Amino acid sequence: MNITLQAFGSNGGAVDLAKTVVGCIAVAVYEDRKLSTEAEALDREGAVSAALASGDLSAKPGSALLLHNPQGVAAKRILLVGLGKAGAASEKTFADTVRVALRALAGLGASDAILALPMDSVAQRDASWAVRHIAQAVHETAYRSDTLKSEKDPMRDGVRELTVAVAAGAGVTAALAEGIATGKGMTLARTLADLPPNICTPDYLAQSAHALAKEHGFAIDVLDRDAMRELKMESYLAVASGSQQPPACVVLRHDGGKPGEAPLVLVGKGLTFDSGGISIKPGAAMDEMKYDMCGAAAVLGVFRAIGELGLALNVIGVVAACENMPSGGATRPGDILTTMNGLTVEVLNTDAEGRLVLCDALTYVERFAPAAVIDIATLTGACVTALGSYNSGLFSRHDDAHDLLAAELLEASRYTGDRAWRMPLDDAYREQMKSNFADLANIGTPGAGAVVAAAFLERFTRKYTWAHLDIAGTAWKTGAEKGATGRPVPLLMRFLCKRAELNTK
Repeated sequence: MNITLQAFGSNGGAVDLAKTVVGCIAVAVYEDRKLSTEAEALDREGAVSAALASGDLSAKPGSALLLHNPQGVAAKRILLVGLGKAGAASEKTFADTVRVALRALAGLGASDAILALPMDSVAQRDASWAVRHIAQAVHETAYRSDTLKSEKDPMRDGVRELTVAVAAGAGVTAALAEGIATGKGMTLARTLADLPPNICTPDYLAQSAHALAKEHGFAIDVLDRDAMRELKMESYLAVASGSQQPPACVVLRHDGGKPGEAPLVLVGKGLTFDSGGISIKPGAAMDEMKYDMCGAAAVLGVFRAIGELGLALNVIGVVAACENMPSGGATRPGDILTTMNGLTVEVLNTDAEGRLVLCDALTYVERFAPAAVIDIATLTGACVTALGSYNSGLFSRHDDAHDLLAAELLEASRYTGDRAWRMPLDDAYREQMKSNFADLANIGTPGAGAVVAAAFLERFTRKYTWAHLDIAGTAWKTGAEKGATGRPVPLLMRFLCKRAELNTK
């Protein structure tokens, strides 16, 4: 769906909504038969008021009613969507209303439409926020997961040209571009994550990165098994040792900022399938372990969005990809590994493999002298237990008074609705990783599993500013709605865009 902006209204050269010839106009109405300003503009002969008076629409959030050939309006249809009680709407209410409208428009026999919602009605948010959210939602609702079905679900013709009615301004134009880019990035992340592990292998992720690099002019390097051996990434290679699929550590580089300026680095966990290794997982829902590469998918999705925007920032993305499988060559519980930075790790559970891959990747990125490093990983089931599927876990050893990274990420999460929650990372948790035989163990004593995993990673990040996002609960949905969500692409893109804005001042 192509999205454009247009100013509508009675002043300042704006277009008259009621006189616009278009397939459909979507407007909001409130409970108690109250009309939004945009709905009032279409009610010159009472078509909207009559529909509300009929009782066919409750106007509660999530409700919708389609009017055909409305009196006094040039549009062929009016779509009324409920926005609840009049006044400031919550972010969730507005978001739900947008998705109801987009789904309805997708099923119409019209090729073009206008979405004319009250963009300034969301509590503590402006029109730029609304435009960005709409553009992102267009891509979210259009996503299809049936690409590998021999009999695909029927494609609905629906609206292909969407005009968003909003007051003109540079802010909304930039918001539209960011929303479109973020939506495309989420689509790529979801597409990669939803692929089966026999297709989406470490090499497939590397080839996807090459395609991005070619399209957007990124520099790219791929570390194979031999290169990792030379770098002494023994911990990373140990995880891959049980699989016939060779590992691939992909390094993408976008040089959009000032020459020589320290880059921001994103490191994504890319376990294209995690069987648990010798400490094999239960069979139930093991198919969902194809989603253990959602951190890597998010990094590639972010780079897709960065390329779309040509972001004025230096950014490096690392995709740490491999498979964790059981075999005669697999790492065993009891093995002791030497990591790239020289610390030794006793493997107590081969299903705690993500940290063994990431610790070497996090050591590797020291060479870039980064401004900050953020790792993104489906790291622990304990984080799902703690936070469910709403918030990603955010960890950082840095106090807000001395470093703003965590605060920036939290603000980006609140702005986008891609929520994160700050988790503790006190010195006491490091005591749980003590080993009698190595510098540390790859799992800790019982309790606080997500924090202990973050504390493990922290040992390998002390030469730079760092944050860790545990997305185990937010990267995909289970059950009837099983599928990747594309998170935390929105959070990361808002963070990067904000940094780019500051960089150009």
